[in-house]
Amino acid sequence: MLDMNDKIKIFKALGNETRFKIFKNIFSGGYACSIDNSKPKDDIIAQATCVTSIAEQFDFALPTISRHLKDMRDAKIITMTKSKNKIYIEPNIETIKEIAECFETLIREYENGAIYQYDNTK
Repeated sequence: MLDMNDKIKIFKALGNETRFKIFKNIFSGGYACSIDNSKPKDDIIAQATCVTSIAEQFDFALPTISRHLKDMRDAKIITMTKSKNKIYIEPNIETIKEIAECFETLIREYENGAIYQYDNTK
């Protein structure tokens, strides 16, 4: 379960325009990656992308892209799996579902006229 600090990390990670674009494209499958389909994927799904595919889309050095990816991994919105000399990235669906549920709860309570007391422990 996401605590308040986890949620803040997610919003900070997605609050950067470059990270948001990267995440959106990872999530929507907007990057193609050269996964060798002739060999087993070693638990890497076909929708995974690799760091070099992401870096090709931006005018940044690979270390800059890696830093953005680290921030998103620390926020638990992506997972990174190393296989041989490539790092594959996927959205962390469980975290995304949980943050979406937070918004759904807020909307439901708002529509039901719930009165909020600020509670900084959640």
